[in-house]
Amino acid sequence: MAVSGEKPPPPPPPATASGGTARKLILALLTCLSSALLYRQIQPLPPKIPGTPGGPPVTATRTRLSDGRTEESIALDIAELADNLQLGRKFYLAGFSMGGEIMWSCLKYIPHRLSGVAILGPVGNYWWPGLPSNVSRDAWYQQLPRDQWAVWVAHHLPWLTYWWNTQKLFPASSVIAYNPALLSQEDEMLMAKFGYRAYMPQIRQQGEHECLHRDMMVGFGKWSWSPLQLENPFADADADDGQGAGKVHLWHGAEDLIVPVSLSRYISQKLPWVVYHELPKSGHLFPIAEGMADIIVKSLLLGDDHLSSSASQPPHSP
Repeated sequence: MAVSGEKPPPPPPPATASGGTARKLILALLTCLSSALLYRQIQPLPPKIPGTPGGPPVTATRTRLSDGRTEESIALDIAELADNLQLGRKFYLAGFSMGGEIMWSCLKYIPHRLSGVAILGPVGNYWWPGLPSNVSRDAWYQQLPRDQWAVWVAHHLPWLTYWWNTQKLFPASSVIAYNPALLSQEDEMLMAKFGYRAYMPQIRQQGEHECLHRDMMVGFGKWSWSPLQLENPFADADADDGQGAGKVHLWHGAEDLIVPVSLSRYISQKLPWVVYHELPKSGHLFPIAEGMADIIVKSLLLGDDHLSSSASQPPHSP
């Protein structure tokens, strides 16, 4: 009971309003902090540009190409590199795996520069326009589940590709992780050859994102066209070249566990001007099998008439 003449104490501040404001402030701070941490996690490291501090040394004459990478720009970069190497008005190309897919881009954007093309075990884009859903679906489910996720992210959420393939919460791309489950019986025998390749570390010397993830983002990205829409670039070959019409040779191993062969089969059926070679006992690494490089080059330069009947299958590795 208050004493007469003494002022009563002031009422306490409204706890509900103050507590609600504090909670909102804390929640906002946590949200900002979480967003900042997440943004930092998904941002790839900057590329290690040759000749810059921390980057690979420049040990020879350098060809500077434009920044950025798309299915079109890579083909134009190849033409520019060929000019700097003084290869002449026309040249031959061979591309393997992800590089095989880029050969389709070269046939679209620089066909006038090509004398012939060898496409070896090419990666396919499951979202290419004109590709029937049953064909893409069949090829899609030949992948391991972890690779289905990695490819799906590269196509639909390309900005998340770096994080997806570097985090440790769940499996990333089998190819990037060198998962042995992707090796066929022949591939397992051929893997020993990689131990003798001293240049292997150079493949990733500009950083994994620049050297690997960006290839995934282009290869499985949103293309506005597909190989199915291409026309024979050598149909009107200039007779003055003295070489006759060039050819496009498509090679694929029937036991390829990395790149499903079904996409190459379908494309070769729809493009009759493509010379298709399917190797029944080979996996993805057939180009490095003993004697196979000679077979591919002779087929490209001289035609299949110069190959022996046994050339349809590479020799078995020791």
